[in-house]
Amino acid sequence: MDFYEKTIENKEIFRGHFLNLKKDTVRLPNGKTSSREVVTHPGAVCVAALTKNKEIILVKQYRYAISNLILELPAGKLEKGELPLIAAKRELTEETGIIGEDFKSLGYIYTSPGYSSEIIYLYTCTAGTKGELCLDNDEFLEPVYIKLDLALKMVLDDEIHDAKTQICLLKIAKLISEGRLDV
Repeated sequence: MDFYEKTIENKEIFRGHFLNLKKDTVRLPNGKTSSREVVTHPGAVCVAALTKNKEIILVKQYRYAISNLILELPAGKLEKGELPLIAAKRELTEETGIIGEDFKSLGYIYTSPGYSSEIIYLYTCTAGTKGELCLDNDEFLEPVYIKLDLALKMVLDDEIHDAKTQICLLKIAKLISEGRLDV
């Protein structure tokens, strides 16, 4: 069966600083038409830096969209034309002051493929030299060092709610248990 949908009409509804909203008309595999509302996003990165003391570096920050303070891994959007690995290195240093070493890709995830084009590229690395934070003017966060085992327990105990952080930490735990990642 052919599952693909063909775009018949594309209409931009909103153009923001980095997010856009479009409403498309599509032809379905059965020949009928329907509409699709899509948030377009430039993509993002998430990076889990592990210290020599088996700590993971999270950041505590307020997220306006959910009106809540959360713990999450350092992350950020891709700049135009920026490679994901370069963005991961940049975001880690900006948000934690850490210069990461030995970066490894953990793949990528679609955050909400039902309505968003956002892809988040996941990385892990070893925490190297510590320097100064270099936050954006509208960014307020605090790095938090937590033992990896405790962070995993927090995921399983429903204390860390950020999806990219959960996925990244659980992938790391699985890779460590299989001997495919050294800590």
